[in-house]
Amino acid sequence: QVQLVESGGGLVQAGGSLRLSCAASGKFFSINAMGWYRQAPGKQRELVATITSGGSTTYADSVKGRFSISRDNAKNTANLQMNSLNPEDTAVYYCNAIVNAIPTISIAYWGQGTQVTVSS
Repeated sequence: QVQLVESGGGLVQAGGSLRLSCAASGKFFSINAMGWYRQAPGKQRELVATITSGGSTTYADSVKGRFSISRDNAKNTANLQMNSLNPEDTAVYYCNAIVNAIPTISIAYWGQGTQVTVSS
């Protein structure tokens, strides 16, 4: 089993910054992609940013230029630096990891979520 533990959420004023962290633990062969998704009340979960083991990144258009994702492959961690936050960024943020249990089998895991609230 793989566990993803998120930290770093909280309440911040508009224009402020937060840094989310996700740590993966358990038994696995390797981690392929890691990413962050978010879900606001009454809305579907949406992709925020992803990063591959090679460092390639993707971002939602709404966060480009404001958010930055990074990872440490040796520590099995991923971080999301969020700058210039606005109330529309308020959501529960979930860490996601595509884990190779063995080299030929990939499984998606989710963290428990961390609340980010941006006040105007």
